[in-house]
Amino acid sequence: MGRFPLVPTLPAAERALLVGVEGLQGSWPVDRSLDELSRLAATAGAEEVARLTQRLERPSPRTYIGSGKVEELCRLVHALSVDVVIFDDDLSPSQQANLERAVGEPVKIIDRTALILDIFGLHATTREGRLQVQLAQLQYLLPRLRGMWSHLAKEQTRGGIGSRFGQGETQLEVDRRLIRRRIATLKRELELLARRRGVQAKVRNDSAMFRIALAGYTNAGKSSLLNALTGAAVLAQDKLFATLDPTTRAFHLPGGRDVTITDTVGFIQKLPHGLVEAFKSTLAEAREADLIAVVVDASDDDCGRHIDAVMQVLREIGASSTPTLMVFNKIDQIDADAVRALSHRYPDAIFCSALTGLGIEGLVSRLSEEAARQDDLLELVMLYSEGTAISLLRRISRVIAEEYGERGVRLVVKIPHRYSARFANWRTDL
Repeated sequence: MGRFPLVPTLPAAERALLVGVEGLQGSWPVDRSLDELSRLAATAGAEEVARLTQRLERPSPRTYIGSGKVEELCRLVHALSVDVVIFDDDLSPSQQANLERAVGEPVKIIDRTALILDIFGLHATTREGRLQVQLAQLQYLLPRLRGMWSHLAKEQTRGGIGSRFGQGETQLEVDRRLIRRRIATLKRELELLARRRGVQAKVRNDSAMFRIALAGYTNAGKSSLLNALTGAAVLAQDKLFATLDPTTRAFHLPGGRDVTITDTVGFIQKLPHGLVEAFKSTLAEAREADLIAVVVDASDDDCGRHIDAVMQVLREIGASSTPTLMVFNKIDQIDADAVRALSHRYPDAIFCSALTGLGIEGLVSRLSEEAARQDDLLELVMLYSEGTAISLLRRISRVIAEEYGERGVRLVVKIPHRYSARFANWRTDL
């Protein structure tokens, strides 16, 4: 070492204790769910130092875990110098307040929802993304305000000098009013952005462009797959929720078909309902797509549960009726036997590696087939006087052949199925 040793400037990682309960309804074993919670904590800048689990038929109304486990939790917190305790399930405001009183300051008690909201706050980059995260955070915070002013509320109830000003309740109501006002403002701004997005979607709808949305569990490799297909430079990291904001790129399929491919926000089990609501306008990219490519990490032992979680969110946003294509990514990380087992279980799926390029050609070929499958081949005869309809047809279809006559034009077109009914009156092939 020299005379002036280097001093680290990065903040030290917070020491986290993870708490999970098994025996409640859910398809995930508690250890697997806590593994994921640990990765979420690491993404937020915390380091797991211990875990605490308990088997319960139903959570305790006061502290979520039993009183004996609360005592054990307190001992672990002080013995391991824990900075934050993270529960794998949602805590009610009263449960959180009771646990904070039991553990004592300055240790923080948070739940899975708060952790995910914190990560989203770190990674949102666009204005709409930041507004969506802020809305979800404020809606989460609003019912939890009382605990922040509990020390002032106690002064009120004790009576005597200094107890007649009502500081605690007054400040609490002021904060609630400010937050409600901010929530209303955020909702108005997001509605305005959603209307603008709707106008943009209508422009896309009035074209022959086939729309593909990449949906999947967080860290399944959606961004890497978009980069591999289109040559885009979208951020791709081995992190949960590395990218939040949707990215759309054009792609030219073999045979001359132009499509758009959109990388959407990653999903996760127990995704907070408030986030699903806040991100509905962003997730509309999946709902309005012609095809949803569900990207799955083939190397993850929990890939089946990941698929279930993704399909659940797609149902929540009203996209369950949209055609889907299962795409297993990262097959370079598993052996041939594992690939065969997955292909037997999911016979219609595509298997590829965005990292090595293995199977990408097969994926492109399948996307071409899916796009063609949703096209109708129509023969139409239209009068020259119907110029507006002819102009619309040319914009939303691909003209295969055309023949001009004295009064009109005969056209053979490939048109997305969703638009065929508009031109039923001109069809000659009925």
